[in-house]
Amino acid sequence: MNDVERLANEEAFSRNAMSAFLRIAALVLLVSYCLTVVGPFLGIALWGILISIAVYPLHIKLTSLIGNNKKLSATIVTLVGLLVLWVPGWLVADSTISTATHLAGEVKSGSLAIPQPSSSVAEWPVIGERVFEIWSKGATGLQDLSAQYRPQLIQVGEWLLKSAGTLFIGLLQFTASIIIAGVCLMYARSSYETAQAVCNRIAPGQGKHLTDLAISTIRSVTNGVLGVAAIQAALAGLGFAVAGVPAAGMFAVVILVVGIVQVPALLIMLPLIIWVFSYADPLTATVFAVYSILVALSDNVLKPILLGRGVDLPVLVVLLGAIGGMLSFGVIGLFLGAVILGLGYRIIFDWIWQQPPESDSAQDNQAAETP
Repeated sequence: MNDVERLANEEAFSRNAMSAFLRIAALVLLVSYCLTVVGPFLGIALWGILISIAVYPLHIKLTSLIGNNKKLSATIVTLVGLLVLWVPGWLVADSTISTATHLAGEVKSGSLAIPQPSSSVAEWPVIGERVFEIWSKGATGLQDLSAQYRPQLIQVGEWLLKSAGTLFIGLLQFTASIIIAGVCLMYARSSYETAQAVCNRIAPGQGKHLTDLAISTIRSVTNGVLGVAAIQAALAGLGFAVAGVPAAGMFAVVILVVGIVQVPALLIMLPLIIWVFSYADPLTATVFAVYSILVALSDNVLKPILLGRGVDLPVLVVLLGAIGGMLSFGVIGLFLGAVILGLGYRIIFDWIWQQPPESDSAQDNQAAETP
């Protein structure tokens, strides 16, 4: 009888195991096909979700100001976001196209030239005479140099035009992301409950905690990385425009990019400071230099304040997650890396320090006291 029951149990176990395997395989296959279908739109949708999480506090404040009309508030936030995206984006694209067209025209006509250095350049300490000599030779011999390297310079102009086209496509993609963000704001409560349910499946009983942690991490990275980079780029662009730096908008975008990838902005601003000293009066150049250095170093003050603010995580975990995620997945990895590493850190940390059940602790204590 025992053998019969054992065989029956083994057969039932085999059937259940095979049934579970087929269900899991079907689920994995279905999810893989779903990801294949939505793959081209996944990045746009992720950016939309991230934007909605980042601007949700603003949406709540605006909703309370206009009579708790959530749809109107989401519409206003979406329209403002589109203006913030397209106004500077269009100016940068136009500046890039103008620069490329001007460069191509001068190379084609053989009139490419740079201005002669000011006599004050030779008075710079240590490097002044050498810089003045090299600059003077470059200014006088640039036409011959441009004729010699005309194909390479034409390629540079073509690259600038392609970059402008890529920027335009990126603007269209972010336009779609902002619209998706507006839709997410309209259904924020149901989205939050869905995220809680998913996190409860990952770590039972911690759905709300992990969801709130992911949200606060995204907002921390938005403020501490993108926010600081945007502040630096805006301040730098303002200084470039006042000082008369050519293609000020394009250089501001470069400052934004290097700020996002965590490269010191001073590497970009230092050559521009030298350039301004070459043609501006000493007072203007000095003020611009001091202003630019302060802007370049401002991230050292702003980042510790904004990065990790309101997050139950060490700042180092958020920063390592943001940088590592960016290196692995691109710009969107700034958020994904920080969220993934933050959630992993919190789950493992809570598991390590989780207190055992009282019954187990009582048994352990009793066993320890037994001689």
